[in-house]
Amino acid sequence: MRISVITICLNAEKYLAHQLKTVADQKWHDVEHIVVDGGSTDSTLSIIESAAKIYPELRWTSGPDAGISDAMNKGLALATGRVVAFLHADDCYADNKTLSRVAGIFEAQPDIEWLTGGVHYVDDTGTIVKSYRPRRWSYQRLLRGNILFHPATFLRRRALESIGGFDTSLRFTMDYDLWLRLGRRSAPFLVDLPLACFRVHPGSTSVKHVDAAFREELQVRCRYLDGKPLQRAMHLLYYYLKFLPNRNSVRA
Repeated sequence: MRISVITICLNAEKYLAHQLKTVADQKWHDVEHIVVDGGSTDSTLSIIESAAKIYPELRWTSGPDAGISDAMNKGLALATGRVVAFLHADDCYADNKTLSRVAGIFEAQPDIEWLTGGVHYVDDTGTIVKSYRPRRWSYQRLLRGNILFHPATFLRRRALESIGGFDTSLRFTMDYDLWLRLGRRSAPFLVDLPLACFRVHPGSTSVKHVDAAFREELQVRCRYLDGKPLQRAMHLLYYYLKFLPNRNSVRA
């Protein structure tokens, strides 16, 4: 079973070499790593070119795109694996057996459309600062907030293609929107192990644009509550009561 790991990047020279190595070091025998660069102007391209000479599983492309969603859809269009993962340039896998574990679960349980696990949060130096187990799943809990860890989530490509990939109108919460669409079809299989490391640093998109991401997440949530006015009102009230004191710029 081939696993396609898709990495999108733009001026990612600080962490990319380490991330590429962690994918190349995976023990699973059938992996392709697709890197979609948005037209970097730092040393990112030279890092990718050097890595491609060493890692035969690495394929890459570079050029302008219309944002994160568009870049991830480009990677998905290039993927040939039956299972797909999206691993950003500043993240990595928890250890070199992650993809072997994931492939084993998908092979043993062919009805599973997707799975998700826990993560380590790491700092700028890669030191683990906190670990999280996968959160208890229900679609109602997902509607209340993004309970899944992006780098620790793996999907069958056929399921991704059937729901249409990432919404290119979204700038920050495209993964949450995808989980909401896929979660209506099936529940993810939960792996009670850390599968990835999520790097927390000042330059990450989620840190730099926290307020804009908050507003967009609320808008995405309301999409899936259309036709349910009472639930929509309750979710809006919950969100405003919980976050508005610290998010004075929030608008529904």
